[in-house]
Amino acid sequence: MLADRPKQYLQLAGKTILEHTLDCFLDHPQLRGLVVSLSVDDAYWPTLPYASNERIERADGGAERADSVLNGLIRLAELGAGENDWVLVHDAARPNLSRYDLDLLLAELANDEVGGLLAVPARDTLKRAGADGRVQETVDRSVIWQAFTPQMFRLGTLHRVLADALVSGVQITDEASAVEWAGQAPRLIEGRADNLKVTRPEDLEWLRLRWAHKT
Repeated sequence: MLADRPKQYLQLAGKTILEHTLDCFLDHPQLRGLVVSLSVDDAYWPTLPYASNERIERADGGAERADSVLNGLIRLAELGAGENDWVLVHDAARPNLSRYDLDLLLAELANDEVGGLLAVPARDTLKRAGADGRVQETVDRSVIWQAFTPQMFRLGTLHRVLADALVSGVQITDEASAVEWAGQAPRLIEGRADNLKVTRPEDLEWLRLRWAHKT
């Protein structure tokens, strides 16, 4: 997605995407605080009103997603979070999380032994492609889910599996994949399909049309 700034700072209904994303969590009574992992040379964040919000802490971003999440976990621990505390990891460019889905995730995983994530069952027919761009096979969609965020795990568990995966050179695409690599099975919690991550211009346009009343 081509833009003159990181996508989380694109404007949407009078705020940046990141501000809308933070709004999904800021007033939730079960959440004790938030940490935002940002590039050390991020020049946009200090200009936002949210930068002075006392409930939001900043951590340094890293070279990869796993590095950024690890830094966020370390910051949470510095602020007093314990190894057994639940943490939620959410994409900065996923601003349309519903309160219902967030409440559902928190309730369903509160007593889970592993943790889990919001996800949506695949609805379309899926094809596996070859290097030549031609279909190799049709994938059984009944066992395929699209992984969303937030993803919810114990702080100590997530810190350990991410650190171990990075040391081992394992490719980590999300937090659940690190937990899977460590031999555990995160639980899938079905959420709304419109909890989309802004990755393409049409995603942003869809949100602008949907949120036109917010301006």
